[in-house]
Parts: sequence; structure tokens; C-alpha cells
Amino acid sequence: MPQTLVLNFGEVYTPFHRLKEASIYVEGGVVKKIKPYWAENAENYKEYIAAPAYVDTHTHGCCGIDVNTAKDRDLVKLARELTRFGVGAFVPTTVTAPHEELLRMCEIVGSLETSGGEGAEILGLHLEGPYINPEKRGAQNPEFIRKPSVAEFEEYYRASKGKLLIVDVAPELEGSSELIREARLRGVHVGMGHTNATYEEAVRAIALGCDRAVHIFNGMRVFHHREPGVVLAALESPQVYIEIIADFIHLHPATVRFVTNFAGWHRVMLVTDSISASMLPDGVYNLGGLKVIVEKGVARLENGSLAGSTLTMDRAVRNIYSLVGDLGAALAMASYIPARSVDKNSYGCLAPGCAANIVVLNRDLGVEATFVRGEKIFSRR
Repeated sequence: MPQTLVLNFGEVYTPFHRLKEASIYVEGGVVKKIKPYWAENAENYKEYIAAPAYVDTHTHGCCGIDVNTAKDRDLVKLARELTRFGVGAFVPTTVTAPHEELLRMCEIVGSLETSGGEGAEILGLHLEGPYINPEKRGAQNPEFIRKPSVAEFEEYYRASKGKLLIVDVAPELEGSSELIREARLRGVHVGMGHTNATYEEAVRAIALGCDRAVHIFNGMRVFHHREPGVVLAALESPQVYIEIIADFIHLHPATVRFVTNFAGWHRVMLVTDSISASMLPDGVYNLGGLKVIVEKGVARLENGSLAGSTLTMDRAVRNIYSLVGDLGAALAMASYIPARSVDKNSYGCLAPGCAANIVVLNRDLGVEATFVRGEKIFSRR
């Protein structure tokens, strides 16, 4: 019979409901029950907050590990490092690269089993390139940008053994409609990113199945009152999830507040877009073959373009909470909503049957511990 883990907390956020002085029972890696009182013979976190562990669906790396060049052991290390920031599940994300490099990463993710025990769970793979518009490439290497190809996409999907979870595309490119349809038929989510699409082109792509806006406002046609572009098309479409990089560098705080108010926080998800330089000193790094300079924690190319971020999910939660003033909403935007955006409905929640991925927070929302499938992977104790 599976052993039961019992944890007592001062508060539990499900994340939509707040229970005071509650206990969580874990069995077989899932939440068995939650009781609105403290249990006896439990591991005590009576001064702390429990919430669903965070889900980052857009990260290029952290702590010296770059997804594009990672080996399988590097991804396992990355999975463990991310638990320091409260992440219980994530989607490693590649940037535009040669076909062979992307194929290799698909094969690695396809063969890797990470379902707890060593670190955050790997939910699948996210290809941010190569099917993007060179005009809006940002920190993507122009040498390897190419037109959407269904045949190439299918090769990636097969190599990943069906674990390709997200692919991004510029909807205005020739071949994008065919790629969107094929991806959605296979259950792969499609993001609109690094795009110069008009409003009409974006609306058509959404109708075909695009269901996410990649780091909104960044890498997109500039919003104009006579040509609102992909930004407004995404914001006014209730089926589209909106990525926010809440470092207050990629977006002004007022812009973040506008997006959450207009779209509704229930479809705004926090992502880090972090690169290997995250949690490392300022210096010179590499992203997709491009030189990245990090100064005062801000990553840029030599031409000044932002090159991902050094954000971590715990900081993103604190930042968004400072704006929305609703802790349950802030926690949901980092867990429940990103999990739902990729149909992983047992993640990002604390209720019977949910994955026992739990972040333990202090009153300043700092991470004290992270449980993955009921196993304590990270702890400050």
C-alpha cells in the first residue's frame, strides 16, 4: 500500500480558494485529500503557505544550462535547479537553430523520463523557432530562420515521440496555415510569436487553431490604432492564452496591468523566457549562436535587442502580485493557467487527484521548499 505523506500548513491556496490551518494528504504522488485542520503526525509547515508548484511553459535555460545545447543529463540538472524557484513542471524551449540541432533536442526530450524524483517534471518540448518572421526575430539567429514546413514539423513530432507540446509560428508566412492545422490535429499547441502579422492575419490564425500569444508585445507588430495587429487579436479572443514576462523590463508595469485587466487574469500566464545566464553573474553569454551581454541582470544582443530574460518564476509571482493584489490570482497565473494552456489538467492545482507538486512559501513569497510528486526535491531547511 502506498505510503501517505501528510503536511500541515498555515494556509493552502488551491489556488482559487484559501484554507487556513489545513493539511494535505499525498499518496502515490497525487493529492489524496485536503482537510481544513491540522493533522497529527504530520510534517509541519504551520508558518508557511502551500500553493501548486509553478509551471513554466517557456524557458530556454537557467543556471548555466542552455536548452539548445543541452544533453539529457543537463536537462535533468535543469529540472532540479528550477525547483529552487518553486517550479514543479516545465517545458524546455528551443530558439531558432539548424534542423539537426532541433531534431536532436526532440529526440532527447522524447527519450527522457522525468516524472518527479529528481526535479521538476518535463511536460514536453516548446519550439519557439524556426518558423518566424526575420523582421521580428529579436534574439533569434537569422541564419536559421525558415518558412513553415509541415514535413519538417512531422519529423520533429516523430523524433519527440509525441512530446512536442508547443510550436510557435508567424501567421503571415507562407505555409503557416497548413502547419497550424497539422499541429492542432496532432494535439500540439501553436503560439503566435516573432510575427509581423496584421490584425486580420492573426484573427485567421486564431480561427485555425493558434491558442497562445508568445511574450505579448515583444517580437510583435507594434500596436497602432489603425492596425492593431496580433496584440489586439489575441487580447480580444477568449480562447487565446497570453504569455507575460513579468520582469518589468519586457513590459512596463502599467502594460502588464492593462493586459491582465483587459484579457482577464484567468488566461494570462507567467513565463520566464529565461536563458542560461539566469542566476549567473553579469557577463557575456550565448543564445542560439548569438552573443548576449548581461548587465545588471538584463540580457541584450549587441544591437540592444532584449535576449530572453534572467527572470525566475518566484520573482515573477512577487512582481505580478504587487500589481494585481490578489495572491490566489498571482499563484494561478504561475501554475493553474499555464498548465491548462497545454491541457495538463492535473497540474497547477491542489485538490484530490491533482499531481502532488507543491511549493512552500514564506510570508514574503520566497520559496522554502518544493515537492514534486510528493517528494521533497528542494528545501531551505
